[in-house]
Amino acid sequence: MSNLPEILTAGEASRLFPILADTSKEGRTLSIFLSCLENIPEFGRALLGGLGIKIGARGRVDTFTEVSLQKPLPNSKHRPDGLIVANLGKSKWTALVEAKVGASELTNQQIEAYLALAKLNAVDAIITVSNQFTPLPTHHPLTVNANLTKKVSLFHWSWAYVITQAQLLREMGEVEDREQLILLSELQRFLLHPSSGVKEFDQMPAAWSQLCSTVSAGGQINAKAEASQEVVGCWHQALDQVTTVLSRQLGNHVKVVMTRNEATDPQLRIKNALGDLASDKCLNSQLSIPDAAAPVHICADLSKRVLSFQMRVKAPGDRKSTKARLSWLLRQIADANPKDVYVRMFWPGRAAPTQFSLTDLRSDPELATGGNPGMAVLSFDVLIAKDLGPKFTQRKNFVAELVSGASDFHANVGANLTNWQAKPPKIAEGKAEPNSVSADALREQVEQEALERTA
Repeated sequence: MSNLPEILTAGEASRLFPILADTSKEGRTLSIFLSCLENIPEFGRALLGGLGIKIGARGRVDTFTEVSLQKPLPNSKHRPDGLIVANLGKSKWTALVEAKVGASELTNQQIEAYLALAKLNAVDAIITVSNQFTPLPTHHPLTVNANLTKKVSLFHWSWAYVITQAQLLREMGEVEDREQLILLSELQRFLLHPSSGVKEFDQMPAAWSQLCSTVSAGGQINAKAEASQEVVGCWHQALDQVTTVLSRQLGNHVKVVMTRNEATDPQLRIKNALGDLASDKCLNSQLSIPDAAAPVHICADLSKRVLSFQMRVKAPGDRKSTKARLSWLLRQIADANPKDVYVRMFWPGRAAPTQFSLTDLRSDPELATGGNPGMAVLSFDVLIAKDLGPKFTQRKNFVAELVSGASDFHANVGANLTNWQAKPPKIAEGKAEPNSVSADALREQVEQEALERTA
């Protein structure tokens, strides 16, 4: 007990092999996870670094479970699952941890109680871990009283995010110690087993089917309705599942694109998505894939029941005709399966965009110039549009199609597209020597030109 942090009256150091009752899934899962976070330095740095906590080479992380704090809340039975103490040299950073597994979800009552408890005990943050997704650890699945987060930060990790961070550390060679690599692998193995209670997002809410039916019947979508907000919240969780899968496939971090304001204000992101849903009956987002030619724009169109994925690239400026510019694009996707693939072309001035299937353009490239003779295309959208029909409204099928569609688009199209880049200018003929463009040489040139004009 003497080794406990001063803010605790009781607690246990996190165990890699906890001795707990079979009914204590959450306690067992959290203990194993926190033990790995403590004993694999790169893992701890990666996860805490995402919260803005930098652990230096001399830093240390200690973790505890079954904790009781020195100053409890009056008339409250809420007890956090764990504590993280990051020793940063001259300072310490502390966070209470609450974990959920299986179908258990976080509640406002519980988390707001923990925020008050943290403030009372001068704890810096609350970290929640559950099967609920968020695009950033600084975003949270719950909307809590803003006054409670003025002194205490609130963070969230999904279990899928934890698994992905472990996978990326292994694949990118960040962990060199053999025993720690084995430990990281075993953590993944444990979390991925059904007995751990860890699940990945795999279906939209019941409100999804209802909303699709409303749109199909010609009804309007109310952005303030509970069903709309539930759908947008699950849409964002589905997108985070997409980035999780792609990150694991590519061995690199795939992220949802957000504005700076949306990144700092999760409610603004939800508000913008609700606006799109109500006005256009579409759910939109963009993914950022490392070194890709452009972000991937994803659109779920509830009116058409179409799921689309697309990237935009500029036409090459060193080619003058549309035919030559199109040939440049078609060469890049020469091996792409043309099923459901389309090319949309954007033109100068007020000319409307034109669109053709990849199959038609391959067989007859002249189609591209038919509607805009004498004009050169400015940019291309390459897209896959999947008409899902009844599958679109089915909660599990929609998420499965979204995840597989994003993966297929990158493999078939995105991974093969590159941006055109102008070649650096060459030194003009006759100007190879610096003296050829000296002040004296330029003076002689302009005087010669003047003589020729008066001759």
